[in-house]
Amino acid sequence: MSLQCPYRLTAVASLFATTAAAVAQVPQNSAPSTPLAAVVVVSGSRVEHNSFDFPAAIDVVDASRIRTGQIRVNASEALSAVPGLVARNRENYAQDLQISSRGFGARSAFGVRGVRLITDGIPASMPDGQGQAATFNLDMADRIEVLRGPFSAIYGNHSGGVIQLFTRDGGGRPSVESSVAGGSDGTRKVNVNAQGESGGVAYVVDTSRFETDGYRDHSAARRDQAFAKMTVKPGDSSRLTITASSLDQDNTQDPLGVTWATFQRDPRAGQIDLTDTAEPKRTLAERYNTRKSTSHKQLGASFEQRFGDDRLRVVAYGGNRQVIQFQSFSRGFQAPPSHSGGVIDFDRDFHGVDINYTHVRQFGSGKLSTTAGIDYSRSTDARRGYENFVGAQFGVIGNLRRDEEDHLTGVDPYLQVEWEGGPWVLSAGLRHSRLKVEVDDFYRSNGDDSGSAEYRETTPVAGVLYKVSPVLNVYASAARGFETPTLNELFYSPSGAGFNFGLRPASSKHAEVGVKAIVGSSTRVNAALFQVRTDDELVVDTSGGGRTSYRNASETLRRGVELSAETSFADGWSARVAMTALRATYETAFGSVGAGSSLPGIPRANLFAELAWNDKADRLGAAIEGIASKKFYTEDTNTEIPAPGYGVLNARVQAKQSADRWKFTEFVRLNNLLDRSYVGSVIVGDANKRYYEAAPGRNWLVGVSAQYQF
Repeated sequence: MSLQCPYRLTAVASLFATTAAAVAQVPQNSAPSTPLAAVVVVSGSRVEHNSFDFPAAIDVVDASRIRTGQIRVNASEALSAVPGLVARNRENYAQDLQISSRGFGARSAFGVRGVRLITDGIPASMPDGQGQAATFNLDMADRIEVLRGPFSAIYGNHSGGVIQLFTRDGGGRPSVESSVAGGSDGTRKVNVNAQGESGGVAYVVDTSRFETDGYRDHSAARRDQAFAKMTVKPGDSSRLTITASSLDQDNTQDPLGVTWATFQRDPRAGQIDLTDTAEPKRTLAERYNTRKSTSHKQLGASFEQRFGDDRLRVVAYGGNRQVIQFQSFSRGFQAPPSHSGGVIDFDRDFHGVDINYTHVRQFGSGKLSTTAGIDYSRSTDARRGYENFVGAQFGVIGNLRRDEEDHLTGVDPYLQVEWEGGPWVLSAGLRHSRLKVEVDDFYRSNGDDSGSAEYRETTPVAGVLYKVSPVLNVYASAARGFETPTLNELFYSPSGAGFNFGLRPASSKHAEVGVKAIVGSSTRVNAALFQVRTDDELVVDTSGGGRTSYRNASETLRRGVELSAETSFADGWSARVAMTALRATYETAFGSVGAGSSLPGIPRANLFAELAWNDKADRLGAAIEGIASKKFYTEDTNTEIPAPGYGVLNARVQAKQSADRWKFTEFVRLNNLLDRSYVGSVIVGDANKRYYEAAPGRNWLVGVSAQYQF
């Protein structure tokens, strides 16, 4: 494999040989003088496993990384140092984060798709693959596991990977904590939480309010979030966990994307509506009062029963999501009968259950673990569309233009097997996914858009890891993956005749080889080479009359390398680096897109680096971060101006104190120290060529917290 980009795969591949040569000198029966702490993960195999000994690219962001020097509002704060992952804060809380893994998900105009989101074993992605990272409660996070590559196929409908959040369990002596943070652009957050144990019940309770005036014009937001978790042990070998969460964002302003000319003139500015009759002319966001209100409520339960080494696990959940969104469509644009209006209104009920059983026994000279399970999920949307005007007033609910009910049902049985003996770890899995989509159209004056489709796919995965020495592992894995169309992609066909029956799932073949090494006593290095070949990639076909249709494109190819390293030095110094080089292209032409064109929204290289210091007592610390990215295109033909590459520096200082039963923390954070002007994210393929979303200039955050333990 070769890669024509600043970080050539041929060059980086030498890292494998160099690392292997250096580390393999350690005798087989020796270990580092001060071994690094083992990182235990569950995302790769659904059972606890040392990440160092698992044949997959998996990274863990622990609680200290999530909490230190951060306001804990956006998952992008915690994920910037994960290789292979691009998590962009769009500075638009109406559309959530833009997350891509190995290039999958970069096309999403809102929310997260192509990447599976999970919290405490409960899906935060719907059966069609669409998810919202805003549902993650970072205040109560214990760790985030990021699984990339072939083994993510064991989680079904997605192609990029899995991001799984695990929250604290609570327990111990009761404590109460309050924190306050604020910063540039009217940003402020208040958080109160409590945890402890009473009568054999461990609990965590959290509530927060976040507000911002926004960096960009018309981008103010307020988010109220709450979370509760209760854990009980009915017996010595059983455990029951119940969680409840809520997210409310009322009238979150949407600044929309802008053209290149507008971005160059003023990165903060919105796009001027040239048809506006008012003087001075207003922006599109102001004239139409573009905004979104979201309410998300969820309840889940997890029960685990152990029978010696065997384990039964049952997860059940249910919830409701309500969204109403006001868009910037003109009266004339909504005139065609086919148009569904400028207001989106849906009420979604969802529920599901996951049951699996793990059997462990000796097999040959090693241990064999077998997990069999079934995953069921269902969502029902009551979806309506309205005109966004009454008379001459925009940004209000007008006449009904859409009325339908949507059903998604997923049933996925799966099997995972792992054998470990001597220096070998062998792992394999098989999942059969079935997704049924049904749309019942009750608004027939513009035609019948009812329809249904059913998708079935079997996704195998296999991997092998060889322990060259106690400090050096090499592995290889391969899998098939798939990604069904989302509801939004199925609604309309290219002919304008309603449901897109001809749209097929994207199918992919993944291959990966990697090295995991511990160098000396305090350095960990992970490197992976990967290739993903995809057929039937999902792309925009036509957009007109208020309807956007999608098509299956040509074959695409993603080739890349991921490298991460972290080390500690004397006197409290530490450093870490995460680098990704990725070439993602259309291998064959389709429409006006030529062969060799780059997939939009995907930089060919990005880099994270950090140098940090903490005193021996962990009372004072500081760090400087560097983030860099190559340019990335905005649409499939690569003819429009790409978002330029950029590099920014961030810095933070944090302090801790304790007195009796009190603990105090403070932090100061400065982002974009050099005040660079750059495009933070793009709206891929926007029909009006308003692709660009500006990142903030120099900005600051200050936070304090106090905890009391009873």
